[in-house]
Amino acid sequence: MAKLKVRTPIVEIDGDEMTRIIWAMIKEKLIVPYLDVDLKYYDLGVQKRDETDDAVTIDAAKAIQAYGVGVKCATITPDDERVGEFGLKKAWLSPNGTIRSILDGAVFRKPILVKNISPAVRSWKKPIIIGRHAYGDLYQCVEMAVDKPGTVELVYRSADGLEDRLLVHEFTGPGVAMGFHNLENSIRSFAQSCINCALGEKYELWFSMKDTISKIYHGSFKNIFAEEVTARQSDFENAGIQYRYMLIDDAAAQIMKQEGNILWAVSNYDGDVFSDVIAAGFGSLGMMTSVLVSPDGKYEYEAAHGTVRRHYYEHLKGNPTSTNSVASIFAWTGGIRKRGELDNAPDVTSFGEKIEQAVIQCIESGIVTKDLVTLMDPKPAGYETTEGFIDAVSWRLMSMM
Repeated sequence: MAKLKVRTPIVEIDGDEMTRIIWAMIKEKLIVPYLDVDLKYYDLGVQKRDETDDAVTIDAAKAIQAYGVGVKCATITPDDERVGEFGLKKAWLSPNGTIRSILDGAVFRKPILVKNISPAVRSWKKPIIIGRHAYGDLYQCVEMAVDKPGTVELVYRSADGLEDRLLVHEFTGPGVAMGFHNLENSIRSFAQSCINCALGEKYELWFSMKDTISKIYHGSFKNIFAEEVTARQSDFENAGIQYRYMLIDDAAAQIMKQEGNILWAVSNYDGDVFSDVIAAGFGSLGMMTSVLVSPDGKYEYEAAHGTVRRHYYEHLKGNPTSTNSVASIFAWTGGIRKRGELDNAPDVTSFGEKIEQAVIQCIESGIVTKDLVTLMDPKPAGYETTEGFIDAVSWRLMSMM
């Protein structure tokens, strides 16, 4: 069988630990046999990032800007323990955070629904998408430890030399302080991305912050969203959907009572937290898609979970593992489908959809990894190994081609 020719390259970003092992299996068994595609490869394994002083992360982000579509394996964000484990020069920043800052835009995470896994939240019947702002906040903060009495101030010095000062705190003893920022253009592009996604999906659009406490910072988000929604009001009416602003705590309570078909837009940190809540409520982080969309239409697809460290250590011992590869597979398929769409190549888009169908058919027929067994009804008699599941997907895919 001749391979499908993909006209434009896809940026491939490799990662760490067990997901790196899975990534290679997916590529070998589900991608390379079927696609003639130029993969622009970047290794974001933690040791390669250390070796390049993290320049490889910046290069990968710039490649996505150049080619428009990237697919990314899960990566380590090293803490002090990991610095020691790998002998790193320093605790490098989150590669996801670096890429998000360069591309800007928003991260959209959506559950993968199958018939035999019911959401833990009984009211949830349809997908809930988390739209996460992909810039600033905690992920580009500066922070300091205060070891003795003194004053911490927030200082703004304008280009013409004028200064504004605000007292953060008058310390009488040890403590900590932090400062973070955001940009009006980034907030506005985030609002526009969320509006476009909601209109495309025909989902209700929610936006949540805490402007009753943070009247300037969070209030700016609220006001900008309101402006952008007002400018698109006729589009909302034509799509038959509505926009709601709620305080973040109210939205967190209300989301538990909804059926779904909602795009819930939140800040960078809130998105980090609530995407995991939504994933767990629908079943598993391993059953969650994730795509970073830039304002100028660049896309990076990734697994929504981490590197599965514990399974990797078992793998190194030579022990079989049963690690869920669904989110990693859907990172590849999301990129392939988008590449086909941007290249006006429906055969490429269709191929990505076929892989997804093969995955869902496996799960709905009871072929799953260990983590999904307790979530299923009816429960399967057993479970597959990491490689066994990918092989099962491969067999089903072959029957479709």
